[in-house]
Amino acid sequence: MLIFPAIDLLEGSAVRLAQGKRESAKVYSKEPWEIARAWSKLGIPRLHVVDLDAAFARAAGGTKPGSNNRAVIRKIIEHTNLEVEVGGGVRTLEDCEALFDVGVRHVVLGTAAVKDPVMVREACARWPKKIVVAVDAREGKVSVEGWTEDTSADAVDVGLAVARAGAGAVLYTDIGRDGMRTGPNLDATRRLAQRLEPCPVIASGGVSQLTDLDALLDTGAFAVVVGKALYENVFTVEDALRRVKERAI
Repeated sequence: MLIFPAIDLLEGSAVRLAQGKRESAKVYSKEPWEIARAWSKLGIPRLHVVDLDAAFARAAGGTKPGSNNRAVIRKIIEHTNLEVEVGGGVRTLEDCEALFDVGVRHVVLGTAAVKDPVMVREACARWPKKIVVAVDAREGKVSVEGWTEDTSADAVDVGLAVARAGAGAVLYTDIGRDGMRTGPNLDATRRLAQRLEPCPVIASGGVSQLTDLDALLDTGAFAVVVGKALYENVFTVEDALRRVKERAI
């Protein structure tokens, strides 16, 4: 299982939210590229980036210029040797292309998987294995528009559909646990990993201690996104990499 540290960008700064709520934002750095550069020296393969400004702007129906962090994302890429995957407010093929042009290696689609599945299929065909689809769920049902709108779509059904479409991976987040450090949703992660195989599942949300990584190893998850636990110094990236390596032996 791989470790993907997370950087959530809001107004150019690295922040963390609780359950995706903007008002809960806590700023950890105004130079997120420096965080990325430090992590890039530790042996992680990929960085997970969420453009919160783009996500909130799209959720509110806005598309005004500057309502994204692409300049900061480019700087992160220029300061590291990492693969960078980026999500947040990606709704069109043009959005995908703009991120790939910045140098992003994987683009994360979320809301579009429910609201525009045709576009998602087109994106998966156009950029094979470069599209990661985020399945963000509350109690098994997918939420969209920056987690502000709940739907009746079942998380497993959406995951199966995008896996058939050729998604490079499915990123599963339990919204109720994200940023709360209450532990990941192991049952849901295991269920998705089993049903979607061979499409990889990336787990996200709730990792609060190293033993959570032990438990996730047994779910069949391909990778795990870790955020708040790192920023709050509960454990380090080195600790996480060492723990996973030890368990794999």
